[in-house]
Amino acid sequence: MGEPQTKPAVVPPGMPAEDRPLTLAGNVLRNWLILWVRTVLGLFDRYVGARGHLRLVAIILVYAVDLAAVFWVSYELRWDFAIPPEFQQQRLTLIAAVVACKLLLLESFGQFKSIMSYFGIADFVGVLLSMSIVSGSMFALWMGAALQAAPPRGVIFMDFVLSVGVISASRLALRVARTWCSTGPAAAGRAERRVAIIGAGDAGEVLANDLLQRRGSGLYPLFFIDDDPNLIGRSIHGLPVYGPLSKLAVLAGKARIDELVISLPNAGPKRLKEIVEIARSIGAATQIVPSFTQLASGEVKIDRFRPVAIEDLLGRAAVDLDSEGIGRLLGGRTVMVTGAGGSIGSELCRQILNHGPARLVMVEQAEIALFEVERELGETHPRAQVSPLIADVADEPAMRVIFGQYRPEIVFHAAAHKHVPLMERQPGEALKNNTLATAALSQLASEHGVERFVFISTDKAINPSSVMGCSKRIAEKAVQARQAAPGNRTAFLAVRFGNVLGSSGSVIPVFRRQIAQGGPVTVTHPDMVRYFMTITESVGLVLQTATLGRGGEIFILDMGQPVKIVDLARQMIELTGFKPDVDIEIKFSGVRPGEKLYEELRHTDESHEPTEHPRIFRLRAEAPAPELQGRLAELAAIAASGDRPAMKEAMRRMVPEYTPYSG
Repeated sequence: MGEPQTKPAVVPPGMPAEDRPLTLAGNVLRNWLILWVRTVLGLFDRYVGARGHLRLVAIILVYAVDLAAVFWVSYELRWDFAIPPEFQQQRLTLIAAVVACKLLLLESFGQFKSIMSYFGIADFVGVLLSMSIVSGSMFALWMGAALQAAPPRGVIFMDFVLSVGVISASRLALRVARTWCSTGPAAAGRAERRVAIIGAGDAGEVLANDLLQRRGSGLYPLFFIDDDPNLIGRSIHGLPVYGPLSKLAVLAGKARIDELVISLPNAGPKRLKEIVEIARSIGAATQIVPSFTQLASGEVKIDRFRPVAIEDLLGRAAVDLDSEGIGRLLGGRTVMVTGAGGSIGSELCRQILNHGPARLVMVEQAEIALFEVERELGETHPRAQVSPLIADVADEPAMRVIFGQYRPEIVFHAAAHKHVPLMERQPGEALKNNTLATAALSQLASEHGVERFVFISTDKAINPSSVMGCSKRIAEKAVQARQAAPGNRTAFLAVRFGNVLGSSGSVIPVFRRQIAQGGPVTVTHPDMVRYFMTITESVGLVLQTATLGRGGEIFILDMGQPVKIVDLARQMIELTGFKPDVDIEIKFSGVRPGEKLYEELRHTDESHEPTEHPRIFRLRAEAPAPELQGRLAELAAIAASGDRPAMKEAMRRMVPEYTPYSG
């Protein structure tokens, strides 16, 4: 049998028919014109553009010739090419003065310094204002002077219109010529992908314009899709705007679409999920442009779009923070961050530096992690006072030296062991790093007069079933006990939140690696759910919490809706273009030691109160028992013994709601 016949795609009305083949003669003519224009522009750049004085002379000559021709033609048009003798003499008398005035005004508006082949709104405004001033001056002379002092009104009007039009047209022609010569078909070996742009707003307009000017990139925009009824049926840069989004599948049936590019920088996860589902149904890949925050900061450009990631679908609307309040807390102060090389600690350092501290003290025991963070911050904040220190928070003598030398005023304690199964096998390490080190640091903070001490806890500390969660819960109690210690002036706060998207050791990097290897993707249990937050959101709320606490409170962050881990795995597989359990297998490995199927938000004996911020809640509970300090000493002795059952039993006595894993 022969090859099946492929039905040609039908181009919807108004859509650029890029598939329409050019004739051989048309291709030859186009290539010849491009070669000629490139040669001319190249010669100009080489012999004129590289020499500043020659370039300036060339620009003045071009403008002078254009403006003189316009002034001359304006007289001809005014009298239908039959100029009375007295006005012929007037034209000869005034032409040099008028052209000179126009050139002086064009120079004053920066038109001689601008690159001729780049013409935008700012340049057009400069041309318009220059010509308006000259024409207005001539009209004022006509109103109050003799006949020979100024041209007639008709000449003034036509001269103004033609001057603006000719200069703008010549600049636009140069821009089109340069753009035309710098673009072309996709590079050899690179297939041109047909793109539909979701969102016809400012971001979509800039993206479409960039793609149309760079056809060699291999991306060709076909049309826009937007839900705004005021835009549907119109066109932008020659591309039609269709809508609403629900009609995308119908349009895809008429014109092949290889990719959807989402140009909705502030689209929420719900909207993104809807678009991704439609893209999947029509067999198109999905890309997304950067957020307005990234664009405004210069971190990325509009054309640097990327594939839609699981973080986009799980993230939430941007958090409104009291930046002024955070700035008042951190600005001009010495701030310490422990665990500065970790996911949370490094993001804390980034955001803290944005508020202008006098010094940032970064404490981290992992040398490579600290080196990477220090190098990054040195590039983004070259003038900031940053002190990277390699130290173990469990090394009390070393930490005492650091507190004495740097005298921190605000401390964010993020150093911790957080991997649940690993800590289940080594409870002594969890106790030393998570519990005993936190208790010792809180004592040092109180002794050295630290103003605020913020302890990063976890939702796994609530009714814990793991060593890691219980070690954090005891640390919370130790921090609260230090708040109530005699003579203490430090405000001690604890902040709980759930899993952080993309953090080291989290499930998402594991799933990405498994998908890249072809599977299988391992999920512990089909009913397991977790709360997820982005790193940026969680750290921003931690900083906000530091401004709200008065001391002794435990804060919990609004973590949104829980997500089933198996659904997360399916979405990640689908985002890579595969089908779950068809291309990539999902296997259930069973709940690991210490893990719970779902996380809880508070203890039964804690009261839940709102705060000034809608995404931060305050939890209040009874103060820890006075004998806590003695129990911590006992816990330290047991941890040093290496007796795991004894450690878990001692932890259960301190946290009665703890249910230790007995396997």
